[in-house]
Amino acid sequence: MPTEAPPPTRDGTEGPAGPAGPGTEQFIEVQEGAEFGELRRTYRSFAFPLTLAFIAWYLLYVLLSNYAGGFMGTKVVGNINVALVLGLGQFATTFLIAWLYSRHAANRLDPQADAIRKRMEGDA
Repeated sequence: MPTEAPPPTRDGTEGPAGPAGPGTEQFIEVQEGAEFGELRRTYRSFAFPLTLAFIAWYLLYVLLSNYAGGFMGTKVVGNINVALVLGLGQFATTFLIAWLYSRHAANRLDPQADAIRKRMEGDA
């Protein structure tokens, strides 16, 4: 039964299994570079506003549930009231945000991250 070779070392030198990946210095250099900064800005410009909006929407639901019982109990159709509609809206919003993020990541984040990864792997 053949034995597996140990993985390459982390310091950027060649190990028994062949060339190692990028070292600490390369990661720091990329992290401080403009390309990575743009990737971070692209992520943050999407994730932070959407996160804040969802938290505000969730807190509004909680506050209305606690302090506006009469409003939340208002019948919309049959036995369906405002609280149920807003509660189901929370689920719908969650799935909508997940779909929007997946689309944003595929179109904007993944190409930038792939370019950085390929450049780093090419330098290794």
